[in-house]
Parts: sequence; structure tokens; C-alpha cells
Amino acid sequence: MPSIELHAAQRDELETIENLMQFYTYDFSEWLPLKLSEHGFFSLRPLSDYWQKPATRPFLIRVDGELAGFVTVDENTHLPGADYNIGYLFVSRRFRGQGVARFVVSTLLSRFPGQWQIFHIEANLPARLFWATVMPDLSAGGFTRHFLTVEGYPCTLYRFEAPAPPA
Repeated sequence: MPSIELHAAQRDELETIENLMQFYTYDFSEWLPLKLSEHGFFSLRPLSDYWQKPATRPFLIRVDGELAGFVTVDENTHLPGADYNIGYLFVSRRFRGQGVARFVVSTLLSRFPGQWQIFHIEANLPARLFWATVMPDLSAGGFTRHFLTVEGYPCTLYRFEAPAPPA
């Protein structure tokens, strides 16, 4: 099992996450009609407002000391009563299938007890399979599944409670 670290990104590391967003967007271009600009990059909407929100918490993921991706927790929820949402989750292809994403999500749930919402677009088959596999374990089977359209795309949303760690 590789050594996986999740560390809160500092302000000077947000540029690293913004760079990784190109790869995140590249992956999503398989399911959404995202286009490259004439300069060979995806035109990303600026995230400066997102980073400035007090509830937005960015993290970098490292595997065996090597940068492997990022994840964000925010309060951009679509289901009533949910406190937390995974805004972005990106694991570099080389590290997929090794338990990295499962470790990252499990770690976040232990750090942020409360009501969670996690969602994915239906067209994203790898995400659909991942969440369907891990949700029963991560939520101890206590989740509800909802189907909504978010920004014009059919999505599956999971709602559950992450308990506080034992004292």
C-alpha cells in the first residue's frame, strides 16, 4: 500500500491546484462538451471567488511524497440540510485504482463530521462506479441517493452523515 498524504493547501499552493484543474477538465471533456482554446488549454472560469469563501477548503494529495492530485470541500450543496460537499476530486491517472481516492474521502469525512453531500454527473461512468462501490462503506450503509439536474446535467447525489470520531 502506498503512503498517502492529504494536506491542507496553503495560499501559495492554490496555483498548483489551478494547474491541476487543466487535467481535471481534460478528464471531464470525455463527458461534457468542453473545448480547448486556440492556445491548447481549456478556458477555465476563474476560481478566485471560490478560494476566498471561508467554507472552501483545498487539499493536495501526495502518494509516496509525489504530487498526485487535489480535493476541495465546500458548502455548495444541492440537498437541504447538507453542510459539506466535495467540490472537486482529482487523482492523477497513474495513482487511480490504488485506494487513493477512498483514503482521501475517508480522511475528509473523519475531519469534517456532519451532514455530507457527494455528487457526480451520470455520464461519468468511473465516478458512478467508484461512488456506488465506496458509499456503503463510507456511510456505514446510511445514505440516501437522489437524482437531480445540476447545471443542466443529470447527476446522482448521495446524502449521509459522517459521525464525529470517538472521544
